[in-house]
Amino acid sequence: MTVPGELPWVSDKPSLRHKLLRHVLVPLAIVWLMGTLLSAGIANYFAQKAFDRSLLDDAYAVAGHVRLTEAWPPQLDIDLSSSEIGNLLFDQSESMYFAVYRENGTLLAGHGGLNGPSNIDTAKSNIEFGDIHFQGRPMRSVVLHQAKPAAFKVVVAQTNRSRTRLLEQLLIYSILPQMVLFAGIATWLRRAIAHTLQPLVELEMAVEQRDAADLTPMWVASDTRDVDQLNTSINALLARIQDGLNAQREFSGNVAHELRTPLAGIRALAEYGLQSDQPEAWKEQLALIKDSTMRANHLADQLLALALADEADLSLRREPLRLDELITTSIVQISARARALNVDLGAAGVEQPVSILGNPTLIEGILNNLIDNALRYGQPQTGLAAQVTVKLSVTADQIEVTVSDNGPGLAPDQCELLLVRGSQGTANQGGRQGAGFGLSIVTRYAQLLGAKFWLQNASNQPGLEAHLVFESPPKT
Repeated sequence: MTVPGELPWVSDKPSLRHKLLRHVLVPLAIVWLMGTLLSAGIANYFAQKAFDRSLLDDAYAVAGHVRLTEAWPPQLDIDLSSSEIGNLLFDQSESMYFAVYRENGTLLAGHGGLNGPSNIDTAKSNIEFGDIHFQGRPMRSVVLHQAKPAAFKVVVAQTNRSRTRLLEQLLIYSILPQMVLFAGIATWLRRAIAHTLQPLVELEMAVEQRDAADLTPMWVASDTRDVDQLNTSINALLARIQDGLNAQREFSGNVAHELRTPLAGIRALAEYGLQSDQPEAWKEQLALIKDSTMRANHLADQLLALALADEADLSLRREPLRLDELITTSIVQISARARALNVDLGAAGVEQPVSILGNPTLIEGILNNLIDNALRYGQPQTGLAAQVTVKLSVTADQIEVTVSDNGPGLAPDQCELLLVRGSQGTANQGGRQGAGFGLSIVTRYAQLLGAKFWLQNASNQPGLEAHLVFESPPKT
């Protein structure tokens, strides 16, 4: 049964410990088996060579006693009796057999019917080893061809019991120590792998026991780089989740705090209008409700822009953009509002294409906020016509966007203060029209884009200038 909120236990998959043991021990066992068999085969080969050499020495010993008789015509004879030959070929653990044949194949001495495995080419070799059956028993034989004192051959055969026992002993004494060694290595590997993977087990337990609301970093002691990297990655994920939750909480708090006042005002205006029976009062209250609704809508847009900035901090994608086109688009979108406010809104330096690496949403947000602030607060107090200009200038190492107006400007200490979230201008600067988010949004967007942003009063005329500076992209 799976408890809600817990991961289901997957029983058909092996554990990492068993998988590592299998990947190590199976190849090790195969190599061990092949090495043991190869060692036993090599030992058996050289043991066989030693037995064959002893068998050949016996054949030479028998051949050394073959003589020609002094009678005429001379004939082959052997100068040993059967008992003497038995003593010559004595072996305490094996049965020995021999036969001496004349060139015509007739038996000179020994056991009749004892022959080698096949005829050999005496031009290439006068010695032949082979496995035969004699008297119903398997034997190892050697055939020795001699040409002096006359052509004859000697066949010596020996039973294989000692050879078989020797091979069995070689296998036993080769495999048993290797098995003990293999078992010791397997036990050591099992413990070493378990010890190495213990930090993973501790990390798994720490994650399972962690409360869902606890996003503080977790640390597990480890002596391997991989576990440390996994631990760091998990902590980085927890930090990103914490940042996301903080952004959500901040957004929710901003919405709850900042929208409470305009919504309460709209409700109060509606209630006042409902209490009156005069159409003029209704019209007046509806106009005030419209203005309050517009301010609330603007405030909601700014709150969403702040949430977008926090989200962009986690996953910001940059791409090649035409900054001149973005400026032109923003001016076209706001031109109707500028005309309604009797503001001369224009652009300079957008005749030539200017490209940067950036995010279109963030740059559009910067331009819209700066132009909106200039339209709101850039009304001159001297009776002159209001002017707002967006200027684009390019140098060798930077690209600058300047939004300027001919309004009253700011006090020197206000230029930096208004960049802080929630800061508002004084009443004579229109500070009650907003919630103090616009310039802080621009500041945050500029940080995300790697640009510089500041405010300053115009140097040769009344007004305020907002400067946004980008580094020129590398030329390709």
